[in-house]
Amino acid sequence: MALSIDIRKKLGDFSLDISFDSNARRIGILGPSGCGKSLTLKSIAGIERPDAGRIAIDDRVLFDRAAKTDIKPQKRNVGYMFQNYALFPTMTVAQNIAAGLRTGGEERASRVREMIERFHLTGLESHYPGQLSGGQQQRTALARIMAYRPDLILLDEPFSALDQHLKERLQHALADLLADYPGQVIMVSHSRDEIYRFADELLVMDEGRLLAQGETKALFKDPGTVRIARMTGCKNITAAERIDAHTLALPAWGVTLQLAGEIPEGITAAGYRAHAFEPVWADERSGNGIGERTAPENCLPFDPEGIDELPFERRYYIRPAGKAAAGTEEAVCWFVQDNERRELDGRPAPDWLRLREDAILLLKQD
Repeated sequence: MALSIDIRKKLGDFSLDISFDSNARRIGILGPSGCGKSLTLKSIAGIERPDAGRIAIDDRVLFDRAAKTDIKPQKRNVGYMFQNYALFPTMTVAQNIAAGLRTGGEERASRVREMIERFHLTGLESHYPGQLSGGQQQRTALARIMAYRPDLILLDEPFSALDQHLKERLQHALADLLADYPGQVIMVSHSRDEIYRFADELLVMDEGRLLAQGETKALFKDPGTVRIARMTGCKNITAAERIDAHTLALPAWGVTLQLAGEIPEGITAAGYRAHAFEPVWADERSGNGIGERTAPENCLPFDPEGIDELPFERRYYIRPAGKAAAGTEEAVCWFVQDNERRELDGRPAPDWLRLREDAILLLKQD
């Protein structure tokens, strides 16, 4: 299945102008609130009508402004899950699931029974949405969509209204429920963690425009630009100067990196994710127990600024050694998971933090 989108839509002062093609089974759209993610989904579903452009699934055209084609939403065979699930409050679970079916009689009843069993809703058939948990409501909404076998499913911030514990459980459950669905699924979110877990292909949006498209893990590993690095969650970004093909200076951090890989021309910044730093102690660099104080290669000398203790993580906020806290650079974030935190507690503070070459993001300005 191949999805082709090329649409433009103006709403007040906001303009959506997005174009992409994809045959990935699980597509994620990542971007901040108000960037046009939901408007894109609503345009695909037919809830919003673009001012110009074309929308097609394979050879089936859903919208083409130039050709005056505009298939009604109920005939597009596209399933849309709203943020609040949009269940009918006066209908039972079984009635909600049946609401989207265009068949009747035994075929309709059989399809409802199939969905109730598949989505683990047995025993809840006569319950109303107000009697269901958040997870049960989500399964009911998805069962209603899947009952009529859509070509495409659109998930609009499906976990936004849930607490963190339930959110993580339902993210795994949703992946299982969709595992054997043969069509495409698009999920929009402002949460990079949700998108990373769900999507095979990632689209990054901002201010109504598509900034990047690519395989999800590859785009997180190499975002390419400063803006995309920030949107994929990189906490530490600093200006960089390319000295030669293998040398990169980070003036604000007081570090000059020596890299085995070639540094492309045009690199103006470097990013480093907060969990990727490796602590280094001076006494580990000497065989006779007398530590060497010269910084090892690709290591950042630092002064502590603050610590946040979280239930399963410790967050250090540091400054490159000798850099005043009043400087224009933000504090560098170093996040330590619980098992690493226990190791640190048994030792003096490290002397440096190593930047692993495989974790350094080489970035250009947008």
